[in-house]
Amino acid sequence: MDTTPHIAVTGSTGALGSLVAKNLADRSIAQRLLVRDTARAPQLPLATASAFDYADRAASIKALEGIEVLFMVSAPECDHRLDLHATFIDAAVAAGVQHIVYTSFTAAAPDAEFTLAREHYATEEYLRSSGLRFTALRDSFYQDFLPDLVGEDGVIRGPAGTGHFAPVTRADVARTAATVLASASEHASATYE
Repeated sequence: MDTTPHIAVTGSTGALGSLVAKNLADRSIAQRLLVRDTARAPQLPLATASAFDYADRAASIKALEGIEVLFMVSAPECDHRLDLHATFIDAAVAAGVQHIVYTSFTAAAPDAEFTLAREHYATEEYLRSSGLRFTALRDSFYQDFLPDLVGEDGVIRGPAGTGHFAPVTRADVARTAATVLASASEHASATYE
């Protein structure tokens, strides 16, 4: 069994990334957990932790050395999110990463009404221009996050007009991500809504 990690997981201390890391561990797949604070990294079989930050190109390059496939959870929402994504993707290229599996957003498009979907589309385009193989996992809103969006009147409001949407659980996304990471070459250039 190869215990050298060729897969790296960002966000492994967060809600989604921790589930992806656990799914990979359950499959006995070696992985490197990319975290800001290695003391907070989950203790998983065949997992090592490396410090990185989306904004720190040098630390990211070092953390990604030897990695072939990268699970990239999108950076937190902020005014410079696209810059963070570009810096990190550039670091992945410089480190020799071959494939990025990116958590995008459903209906990502340049003209999407929802700002978040436009940002994710821009990141997908940056990935396309990077020369790396990539897979976009276009998740919908996380079902386990929906209770936080309910207003005092019991209504969830968003940019869907009178339309409907299909939320997804983080656990389902994590299982999908682990499957894609385990056989990334089979999912190159794929976009999964």
